[in-house]
Amino acid sequence: MTSRHALLVTGGPPPTGVGPLPAFDLVVAADRGAQNASVLGLVPDLVVGDMDSIDTSVLASLEALGTRAERHPADKDQTDLELGLASVMKLGASSVTIVATTSGRPDHALANLLTAASDRWKELRIDLILDSSRAWIVRHQLNLDLPVGSIVSLMAVGGPATGITTAGLRWPLSTGCLEPGMGRGLSNEVSKSPASIRISAGTLMVIAP
Repeated sequence: MTSRHALLVTGGPPPTGVGPLPAFDLVVAADRGAQNASVLGLVPDLVVGDMDSIDTSVLASLEALGTRAERHPADKDQTDLELGLASVMKLGASSVTIVATTSGRPDHALANLLTAASDRWKELRIDLILDSSRAWIVRHQLNLDLPVGSIVSLMAVGGPATGITTAGLRWPLSTGCLEPGMGRGLSNEVSKSPASIRISAGTLMVIAP
């Protein structure tokens, strides 16, 4: 089966310091994320959400360019990012880069990170561009092609992450375990590139700030 990679642009303040975007097959925007996508030079294939924060004229212009809008009620149990991830899966993507920001409301920024790490999306390979920072959701293995000296933090999400084995990091782990809220995985450093991280069970969020 041919793999498809999606970009999913979130709402909120526009991300800043975003570097080159990866190659992609489709673009999904979560509500006001359509405006953020336009700032990045992207035309979404799909805009999904309750459309409470996107400028109506911007949405009309995108629809004229062929963008499809999927409207949901304002009183809903899912966030726009959750709706976007569900759409990415429906559209047949096997991996997705979420383009987001850590500015604006801290509850929204934290919710975006936790949503990305949810087991609901375990069939997707997920990484994030957070302004000028990068993050990856790791369930099996991750190869990090980062410059030597780059800071990397490893954090367990949703429960213990076990059987963690790293290579190319200054402070290595060998079949180690990290618990949520444990500081042991913070502020590691790439000592040899590419570095690698493998885990046997659980979920890791790896962040290169």
